[in-house]
Amino acid sequence: MVVKHSSKKSAAPKKPATTAKAKTKKASAPRPLKKNKKGAASRKQVQELIASKKSSRPADEVVTYPEVEYELKEIEPQGNKVLIGPPWLTRFERARITGSRSLQLSLGAPPLIKVPEQAKSSIMLAVEEIDAKALPISIRRILPNGVYQDIPIDWMK
Repeated sequence: MVVKHSSKKSAAPKKPATTAKAKTKKASAPRPLKKNKKGAASRKQVQELIASKKSSRPADEVVTYPEVEYELKEIEPQGNKVLIGPPWLTRFERARITGSRSLQLSLGAPPLIKVPEQAKSSIMLAVEEIDAKALPISIRRILPNGVYQDIPIDWMK
């Protein structure tokens, strides 16, 4: 901290200005739950907390949407053709499969391909298995109207 000396003397140090908002408590802040001997909140406190989170709007102002009901209907495959979505794995599908398969491998599942030299981790091995199309899985792609297609991974490009 650097102290600067000046020739002028001040009467008193200035205090930071406070506003009325800074002094008042927020009414919407949740109060902490009291814990019982086991460290859990009581059932009554949890129910009160849930009840306090409900909307404060009148019921006639709340917008609700009707539930759309549909039945799932499978598209019959036409050869090895992908009819829904791109003919390759999306990055989300690839990430989900890689994560699931690497977890299986790390928990001791046998690899489905010969382990390459460069595979240092279960994630790298899972990626190699996906690239080799060695996994016996299918991807289900569903459209909003309920139509779906189960696509074996070996159909993907």
